[in-house]
Amino acid sequence: MKDYLIKALACNEHVRIYICSSTALVEEARKRFDLWPTSAAALGRTLSVGSMMGSMLKSDKEQLTIRINGGGPIGTILVDAYSDGHVRGFVSDPHIMLQYNDTGKLAVGTAVGKEGYLEVIKDLNMKENWSGTVALQSGEIGDDFAYYFTASEQTPSAVSVGVLVNPDNAIQAAGGMIIQMMPDAEEEDIVKVENIIAHMEPISKLINEGESLEDILTSLFDDATILSSQEIAFRCHCDRATMKRVLVTLSKEERKKLIEEDHGCEITCNFCNEKYYFNEQELRDLEGFIERYAR
Repeated sequence: MKDYLIKALACNEHVRIYICSSTALVEEARKRFDLWPTSAAALGRTLSVGSMMGSMLKSDKEQLTIRINGGGPIGTILVDAYSDGHVRGFVSDPHIMLQYNDTGKLAVGTAVGKEGYLEVIKDLNMKENWSGTVALQSGEIGDDFAYYFTASEQTPSAVSVGVLVNPDNAIQAAGGMIIQMMPDAEEEDIVKVENIIAHMEPISKLINEGESLEDILTSLFDDATILSSQEIAFRCHCDRATMKRVLVTLSKEERKKLIEEDHGCEITCNFCNEKYYFNEQELRDLEGFIERYAR
């Protein structure tokens, strides 16, 4: 089944809901980066939120970047999200496996740390980008985004994200949900949402049990109205032309070394781990092109 997300309204349209199933896209990231379980859970949770935040953008010319660094061993989590539902991203250290001793659950908060920040940068196709930064609350990702929406975007929100990992490290289930109070929400709406959140099963468990997003949504909100749905996926837009432009940014001395000493080079995209190899002749041809047009 392809990953997708749903946008909906509930509680007499006083509550906005985004819910996504992201198992395949998180598994794609895991395979590309050889992610160990805790790294996969941390990146997977952020990719899931990213896909839902991307769907909040107004046009296909807009995009956003999520950057998280809490001082933990995992390092930085970086995710790009786009309005058409695709995301890409990576973690500094893909090989983290930590568990909480008391529960046996993956210790995402320990891996990420909480002595740092969550930053969202939005490219809204304007003169300057918009950015919002908040201190991390727990490093568990969901709590941190809930605080971000409330503090930085002034939208009271609850965020549930989860990733289940099999013993062979493959992703068993992944997904997320963002519940936001609209400006005209009343006290009874807030109480209802708080009660739903307090009794809700983890979103990854619900997805793992085979429930559709539509069924999950209507089981939580009896008056939910689905506004739209869209597919989501892990996809990077890097290509050989992009990597050639990277080579052009190197100094002439650096390119000469690649030609005469290394006889070629391999460039790896940070966002998807795709590798691009350029042999000696291709580098010589590129150097000739640069010399002709740099005059």
